[in-house]
Amino acid sequence: MIQVSGMSFQPNELNFGSMEKLIIQRMSDTRVLYSYPSIHELLFELNLRKNIIESARLMNNSQAVFTTFQYAQCNDTYWKLTKAGGFLLKPNVSPSDAILDIYQNSSQYAFECATACIIVFYHAVLKSIGKPLFNSLFQEIYLYSWHADPDLGIYTYYANHFLPGDVVYFINPDFNPKTSWYRGVNAVEMSDGKFFGHGFGIKTAKEMIEFLNTQRRPESDQSAYLTRLVTNPSFQRLSNLSTYQRGHAPYKKQHIVAHHNKNSISFLLYLTYLQKMISP
Repeated sequence: MIQVSGMSFQPNELNFGSMEKLIIQRMSDTRVLYSYPSIHELLFELNLRKNIIESARLMNNSQAVFTTFQYAQCNDTYWKLTKAGGFLLKPNVSPSDAILDIYQNSSQYAFECATACIIVFYHAVLKSIGKPLFNSLFQEIYLYSWHADPDLGIYTYYANHFLPGDVVYFINPDFNPKTSWYRGVNAVEMSDGKFFGHGFGIKTAKEMIEFLNTQRRPESDQSAYLTRLVTNPSFQRLSNLSTYQRGHAPYKKQHIVAHHNKNSISFLLYLTYLQKMISP
């Protein structure tokens, strides 16, 4: 169910597009309470979820390919390729231009699926808040696995249902060590019951699982499966930041980067590696 300003939300009060209607319907069909302090926060989340789906679809249609950190590639006009296989935004480069280049010159890019999700988030946020504010907020982008700017506010949790625009995780518990990048896949739930996973395309959950099962250890009988993990950017934080004026973004300290060299991991596992760095 949905509440806005403590009151039950009536969808017919506003004119929504088909995607927004679908998301609202999915929110309304669950017992989970989706509560928003104002209509602005609700509308912002609906729009950002729609843009996440569109950004995922555009990546699927691009020429960017899946690869491991070892073989990562990027356009050196905008990015410095680090020894760990990450993309570091170059000085005096527009952050928005650099993110857009991944889509516009996609044949020059190769990365794994966690990095792909962060790129999708940045691209969707850019579309949601516009270039001036995006460039003000995200001046130190480093693309590596699940590392992200603090203002994206990435968080993960367990859920019994998914919404369009959620990033979910398919795990392959008994993956073949020779193809360890198939330990799982991070995937965006699309609007039609399918999921986009970088390197997999847009497929049903059954198709995702069937493919991962071909990448298990020999003689393994433990199937891959869709976990209950959901990972999102902080819709509330980004909604609040969307009201900032260009050049007035507050100071922030960047997150530590956990260079782990493990491809296709969940955000939860990334946090485990990060915790080991902080508290060895």
